[in-house]
Amino acid sequence: MQIDQIRQDTLGCHDKIFLNSAGASLMPKSVIQKQMEYLQLEQEFGGYHVASQQNTVLNEFYIEAAKLINCKPQNIAFATNATDAYAKALSSIQFKPGDSIVTTDDDYISNQIAFLSLQQRLNLRIHRVKKLANNEIDLNDFLQLVKNHQPKLVAVTHIPSNSGLIQNVEEIGEICKQNGILYLVDACQSVGQLLVDTQKIACDFLTATGRKFLRGPRGTGFLYVSDRVLSQGLAPLLLDMSGARWTAPNAYELSDDAKRFEIWERSCASVIGLTEAIRYANNVGMANIEAYNINLSSQLREMLQRNSNLEVLDKGLKLASIVTFHHHNVPLQALQEVLSKNNIYYSVSFKGGALIDFSEKNVDWAIRFSPHYFNKLEEMEAVTDLLSADNFSSL
Repeated sequence: MQIDQIRQDTLGCHDKIFLNSAGASLMPKSVIQKQMEYLQLEQEFGGYHVASQQNTVLNEFYIEAAKLINCKPQNIAFATNATDAYAKALSSIQFKPGDSIVTTDDDYISNQIAFLSLQQRLNLRIHRVKKLANNEIDLNDFLQLVKNHQPKLVAVTHIPSNSGLIQNVEEIGEICKQNGILYLVDACQSVGQLLVDTQKIACDFLTATGRKFLRGPRGTGFLYVSDRVLSQGLAPLLLDMSGARWTAPNAYELSDDAKRFEIWERSCASVIGLTEAIRYANNVGMANIEAYNINLSSQLREMLQRNSNLEVLDKGLKLASIVTFHHHNVPLQALQEVLSKNNIYYSVSFKGGALIDFSEKNVDWAIRFSPHYFNKLEEMEAVTDLLSADNFSSL
């Protein structure tokens, strides 16, 4: 990769060490340029007129997103964020009282709350797969859950927000495929940092956001919907004129493609921005981005592990570009003061957002660094040096 050119394209990476792409990353300048150009057209001619004139350009979103995750454009729906996409996918499944959902201890907090809400409303059963000692999903336990409960849905978060763990979504997908089980993958943290291939994962739904590793604007995301789901006529609980055609006073006809999961009114400038962010990633090459990120985050993790006062919390056979750690002797506030004083951008994960995982790790919080392909090794070294004991000797 041409790291110097990528950094030139990333205006916000020169005056700080930015390690929060798992929260909201830095957009390439071309993303803002494309959005501003579109908004200027709307300013002059009005949103409806511009959208009609720019229809071909707006449809490039579906082409670029399909290229990113290896599917067809008709399998892609625009969403305002990953949680929006996730809720629409869940609402399309015709659950009945007593149906089961199988998920993991490491699913995202909003997903866990959604499952519990469905449990309360529809009397569903929630089963969580056991983990092995190395933090990997216990596939034997998963097979047993499938056999015993014949779940209506299996839902797995590819990479948890609170950890660098990459979960084994492909083997889970193969089991779901063999048993005809609907399979929903939260790829919010993986799309944009790893190669994500919907055909290899064999999922029925996959959700992604624009603002994280994909480096797009806030208020954007997308939903992948498989051909199987479309052919079965699944659709979100609440439709509008984007998802269906009104054919008679008491009848409608679903859209043939994944647009049945969209809402007609949206920010077209945001669609343009997300399209450019995806195009940028596609041009750099997701294989290149993945290799760079894994190398960079691995080196950061190794450097942090040399500090005996720190506990690196990421566990698993495959780890991603989310690096979490806890300090044994220094309180969180003191750590935050040192990091902020030195212009380090990061985030904090708290137990309330990772209740099961942090209870097992016996921590209430963790600092989360999430480097991306515009970061340099020298920045990882600088952050590691900053966390040395000398900077906290007066505490």
